[in-house]
Amino acid sequence: MQKPKLKFWEIWNMSFGFLGIQFGFALQGGFMSRIFQTLGAEKDLIPLLWLAAPLTGLIIQPIIGYLSDHTWHSRLGRRRPYFLIGAILSSITLFFVPHSPVLWVAAGCLWILDASINISMEPFRALVADKLHESQRSYGFVIQTLIIGIGTWIASNLPWLISELGVSNDAAPGIVPMSVKVAFAIGGFVFLSSIVFSVIKTTEYPPEDFETFKKEKKEARFINDFKHGFLFMPKTMVKLGVIQFFSWFAFFTMWSMATPALTEHVFKAPIPIESSYNFENSQEKERFSNDNIKYQDAANLVGSAMGVYGLSSMAFALLLAFYTSKRRINRKYIHLASLFLGGVGFLGMFYIPDPSVLKYCFLLIGISWGSILSMPYAMLSSSVNPKQMGMMMGLFNMFIVIPQIVAALGGINILSRLIGSETIHTMTLAGISLIIAGLCNLLITNKNAISYQSKDI
Repeated sequence: MQKPKLKFWEIWNMSFGFLGIQFGFALQGGFMSRIFQTLGAEKDLIPLLWLAAPLTGLIIQPIIGYLSDHTWHSRLGRRRPYFLIGAILSSITLFFVPHSPVLWVAAGCLWILDASINISMEPFRALVADKLHESQRSYGFVIQTLIIGIGTWIASNLPWLISELGVSNDAAPGIVPMSVKVAFAIGGFVFLSSIVFSVIKTTEYPPEDFETFKKEKKEARFINDFKHGFLFMPKTMVKLGVIQFFSWFAFFTMWSMATPALTEHVFKAPIPIESSYNFENSQEKERFSNDNIKYQDAANLVGSAMGVYGLSSMAFALLLAFYTSKRRINRKYIHLASLFLGGVGFLGMFYIPDPSVLKYCFLLIGISWGSILSMPYAMLSSSVNPKQMGMMMGLFNMFIVIPQIVAALGGINILSRLIGSETIHTMTLAGISLIIAGLCNLLITNKNAISYQSKDI
């Protein structure tokens, strides 16, 4: 099928649901560790508490991608049913997460939340490849990144903004502040409404031959197809997987450890440990309250600074969108340079522990984030069978979740301690990992992956 080239607003409407998905991810990435610490988690336990998230993605995304390849609903099409199911589940879970009474409930909510977000997310990646002419793939993924950047920035600043509006940022020991609870509730509303908008505003191309589609669906065998796809995945996909491994190791490290690392090293306001205070003594009780307020305020500022990476990824995506709408780009070298800049941003957190400098560190990290969300997918979509796009995007997700599992099972704690004992060295580790990811781009040699070759561009 010769796909027509779509206009900006058509691609924007198609991708708008990513605003909600990123609200979910940004609130999860920026504030779950804060919730875990508030409920009593020790720093070394935090990466392990995050383990459910990548494990869920490892299982859910290939299955959802495969199912969406073989789905056709007369009204909702191929990918949109999964957007909607994931959005409903995610929105409900976002509301309940900050109300978790104990640590194991919060960890369970993270598992459900990540599973639900994954149900929505992967079909969105496949939809871009479904709808767009190959010459517009980079443009399409860049617009997705632009929307993701907007969502990251707004959601990361929500608790700070809400507390500035007068909602309490203080709470009793073991209770999540109301500012965080309100932020997560808003996130749930935005998630569902933005997905519904994309479902209403987007149409999908039906199978070219329904009889062939029905036959292929009847003959489809997930285990066999998955095994074949895994064993015979394109070489470019394997090379991109190496880049993804180090990239997502770095970002998982940031999401899980930035709050404890930066509240300690940059803001000098570590979370108070309840066992260190005598609550029967009024002065000790007041000292805990003051220390807790300092930590919660510092955590808000860390979340706000993290929002800058969403803002800079948005600006980076906007520049790329203007450029790729008219011209070819060298995806390989753009991705290499972007990852290098992100690595420098992480290293700067240790070497320049100044709150006023932190936003510039996240600005550089945002450039790498903008590239991670667009360039690998643009390179991948030029290398796989369109009929298997959902499953292959799900398989590709293995290279995202495996490094997160490695990180959660001890990779962060073990490797960061080789650098130094302070928690801030988790960010140093993230920087080194991004620089390695950048160098791995030199492995990519497929010309179509590097820059789509077409006279139509």
